[in-house]
Parts: sequence; C-alpha cells; structure tokens
Amino acid sequence: MLEKVFKLKEHNTTVKTEIIAGLTTFLSMAYILAVNPSILGTVMNPSGVFVATALASAIATFVMAFMANYPIALSAGLGLNAYFAYTVCLGELVNEGENAFRICLTAVLVEGIIFLLLSLVKFREKIINSIPQNLKFGISAGIGLFIAFIGLRGANVIVPSESTTVALGNFADADVALCLVGMIIIIVLEHYHVTGSVLIGIIATWVLGMIAQASGWYTAGNVFPDFSAGLQLGGIKETAFQFDFAWAASHFVSFIAIVFSFLYVDLFDTVGTVVGVADKAGLLDEEGNLPRVGSVFMSDAIGTVAGSCLGTSTVTSFVESSAGVAAGGRTGLTALTTGIMFVVSLILSPIFLAIPSFATAPALIYVGMLMVASAKNITFDGDVADTLGAYLALVMMPLSYSIATGIMFAVLGWVITKVLIGKAKDVKPVMWFVFVLFALRIVVLVTNFQ
Repeated sequence: MLEKVFKLKEHNTTVKTEIIAGLTTFLSMAYILAVNPSILGTVMNPSGVFVATALASAIATFVMAFMANYPIALSAGLGLNAYFAYTVCLGELVNEGENAFRICLTAVLVEGIIFLLLSLVKFREKIINSIPQNLKFGISAGIGLFIAFIGLRGANVIVPSESTTVALGNFADADVALCLVGMIIIIVLEHYHVTGSVLIGIIATWVLGMIAQASGWYTAGNVFPDFSAGLQLGGIKETAFQFDFAWAASHFVSFIAIVFSFLYVDLFDTVGTVVGVADKAGLLDEEGNLPRVGSVFMSDAIGTVAGSCLGTSTVTSFVESSAGVAAGGRTGLTALTTGIMFVVSLILSPIFLAIPSFATAPALIYVGMLMVASAKNITFDGDVADTLGAYLALVMMPLSYSIATGIMFAVLGWVITKVLIGKAKDVKPVMWFVFVLFALRIVVLVTNFQ
C-alpha cells in the first residue's frame, strides 16, 4: 500500500527511513507550536492558536504528502506571524482593538484564495521553473547559511552585539555547550552511517539538557515536560472563523495593502524553501526544474486557507524540512509522518513543547552545512549576471534574515545586470514580471521608511 502510494523503491528509500525522517522534521520544527501561540497570543487566544497551528500544519502537510509526494512539511510561517501580530494588529490596526486579529485573519484568507488561483493557473510554477540554474544553487546555499544562523542564534552560540551587530556567545552557558556537543554527536553518527543520526542527536541533546537542568547548570527555562496544565483545546472556539469582511469592504485600500504584504513574503519564502529543499533531496530534474511543483504550491495555499479558518497566520513550507531530507526522507511518507505528529501533538503537547531550541539547533546547523554544499555548483567564471545573482542570494538571506529578501536582491541584481551587459533577451517574461513585483516592493519599503 505505502509502496504504491509513495513509490518508495523508485526513490531508493524505505518505510523505516521515511518515518525517521518525518520524526526528524517534526522535532526540528516543533518549536513553532510554542512560538506561534507566544507571538499571536499577544492579540488572540493562545490555546486556540496552538490548536489552529497544529491542525493547519497537519492538513497542509497531508496535502503535500498525497498530492505532491514530497518530503516537505508546512506550518505557520515565522516572520509572517510577527507581521500579523506586531506590525498590523498592534501597529496599523491598533485603533481597532480586539477586532484587529479578525481583520488580519480575513486578509490571510483572501491571500490563500489568491494563491489557490495562482496555483491553478500555474503562475507560481512558472516562477520557480524560470529562475536561472545559478540562482537556484545560490538560493539553496543561502538557505543553508540562513538556517545555520537560525540554529546558532537559537542556542545563543551567536548573540546580538551593539558594537559588532553579532558576537560569539558564552561557552560557559549550558545551551551553548549543549548545542555544540549535539552537533558533534550528529557529525560522528553520520560518519558511522547511523540511521536517524539527526533525530538521535536532537533527543540526546535534550536528555543532556535535562541533566544540566537537574544539576543546576541550565537555568534559562524548563526542559522537562509539564503535564500539570493538562490539555487546553477549547480556545479554538475563540479563533476559528473569526473574520471581518465588513471592515475589509469599508477600508478596501488599506485591506489590499495588508493582503499584498502577506502575499509577497509567502510567495517568495515558499519559492526559496522549495528550491532549497528539492535541490538537497535531489528532486530537481536535469534542467533544474521541480516536477509536480504545482502540487507543492497547492498544498501551501490550502494550508493557508485552512489556517485562516482555524485561527492562525499564513501557512508556508518550512525550511526545517531539510532536516528530514538529511535523515533520508525522499517521499510524501516523510511528510505524512510529520503531519501525523502534528495531530499527536494535540494530545502530547507538554512533551513536544518542552523540546528546547538548543536541542534542535544542532540539526539546523548540520543541515545548513549540507545545503551550503550547493555553492560548489555555482558557476563563478561564466555570465557575470548569473554570478552576481547567485552571490546576492547566498549572502543576503542570512544577513537580512529573510529568504524572500535574498531572492529579491538576486532577481533585481540579475535582471539589471543582464540589461546593462546587453543580454536583455535572456530574461524570460515571467522573470520580468517578478522583477516588477520586487521593484514595487522597493518603492513600498522606501515609502514606509520616509
């Protein structure tokens, strides 16, 4: 049955490998179940957001598993949830009070419907297949640096600094030391080809964290599951189907601006993530295109619509899916396993929410190392526009802390250089359209800063 649905032999994988990969992906992104309620909980019911996040993630990931058969998991996007809560609800719509989150959920619903339409006409598919090969390699490597930075920052190996922007953390701190130990564990297990090395590394680091807390070394938080609060699932009643179409109609221009902001980040975050994960998994064809990419985007769109109805911000493909790919995941069975774990998390939420960032950080750092390897495929001595585009994608993603921004710089740099060196004919119509979108985005950013 599983072989027939997911074509395991064709992808040179097994049920055991796919399940381990799915668990690895879930543990690498389980933090979203704690982070999303924390962020959206500033303007919504936190327990409702938790349930909505788990269910929307499961729905979108199930669609990915059966429709696209790819090892990509989805959940509420980081950055988009912060924009939802802080920029819009507590900023632009602060005068709307408790109704602000309803307006935002309405915008997310509209964005999801637009994405459904764009997926049906294969517009998003045309974008990803029109990105030059060199840029795709740059995007993949850039995402590797980006997620490595996320892991290093989450474990405080890298910390903010007023004088140098970032600096090295304190090796005497338990989370820093445990993160580095966890990374070594994964590397050594990988050297000996131990199945599930990334998952084992996460769990081993977590166990070491429990020992560190019990001994009084780690004091930054509780890494032991807390079952005292019990299950809190009733909050979904206060977040599900909480739309405000009346405000959207009476403030149409403002509403469209909010929709576009969600649309922009989600579109290009997804494109970048899909390119990076697919490249690492060896899913791109000889021309650098991803088969069935339309189904990938459809999963994203369905997840966003479902998420808005349940009560969470935009659902998008997660770059942490790379952790599962590194563990051997190649098919939708990996995604199916991850989706099931999101459902299980509703019952065992105290366990999953107890996994600290320093335990998942080693997985992200290791996967980042694997994805950076795509840089070796970048052609640096060929067309200067291709070189510049790949370079900008590579450096701007981690430095701007945004996949979408990295792609923006890559595309703008690539198109402008192509025109200036007399190769405008190499720019496909879809890339011209994307260029215009990014140019308009620059105008919006300049306007906002004035």
